[in-house]
Formats: sequence, structure tokens, C-alpha cells
Amino acid sequence: MSIGAEMLRASGLRVTRQRLAVLDVLTAGGHHEVDEITRQVRARLDSVSTQAVYDVLGALSRAGLARRIEPAGSPALYEARVGDNHHHIVCRGCGVIEDVDCAVGEKPCLEPSSRHGFVVDEAEVTFWGLCPSCASLRES
Repeated sequence: MSIGAEMLRASGLRVTRQRLAVLDVLTAGGHHEVDEITRQVRARLDSVSTQAVYDVLGALSRAGLARRIEPAGSPALYEARVGDNHHHIVCRGCGVIEDVDCAVGEKPCLEPSSRHGFVVDEAEVTFWGLCPSCASLRES
């Protein structure tokens, strides 16, 4: 049995070819748009609809096997890194996204000024700037 199949079963999901293919794309790493996931899944399975990929991503997200992120001004992205409350940094120049393991120093992202009665269990922070390549182009 594959690791993907074990992950699906452990999360209470049926093992299907589409779910395995989407999970394989996500667990290869990175942050992927639905169109890119669909393209890679089609290369493996020949025929799959975009709606089927959305359905699989929804099921994987609800099961805790995928995470949906939505940086401002960008389409939704999906990744397999879940459960560790990591953050992201986005390049304003080229749009590349990297994971940020932890906010250091004072952590206002983890302690909101007002909780409004909520019990906070997660924070999502997006840092913005220029990647090394884009920064060096600006300096030239």
C-alpha cells in the first residue's frame, strides 16, 4: 500500500485514483494553483475534470491533508504542509512563495489585541517583499 493510500485511509477518506494523484502532486512540495495541479494530474491519469480536482482538494483540506492559502491578489494555492501553523513570504516582483517556519520576536500574529471571545488555535501571516533575484534586479 502506498503512503498516499495510508494517509487517505487514516483520514477516513476512500482511496481513489484522483485523490492519490492530487496528493502526489501536493506532497512533492511547493504551493500550487488548481490549474497546475490539474495539469499534473492529467499527465498521470489522462482524463480528469477541473471540478474533480477542486472536489478532491476540498476533501483533502477538510481531512487535514492539504492547506489552502490565498495571498492577496493571487489565486488560491494548495500545499501538503499542514498542522504546523507555518506562515508564508511572497515576492512582490515574481510572485514566488516560500514557507516561513515561525514568526520570531514579538508575536502579535499569535496574540491578537482582542479575541472577541474566540479561542485562538491558529494564525495565518503573509509577509511581502522581494526575493533575492528580484531585489538584485532592482539594484542593477
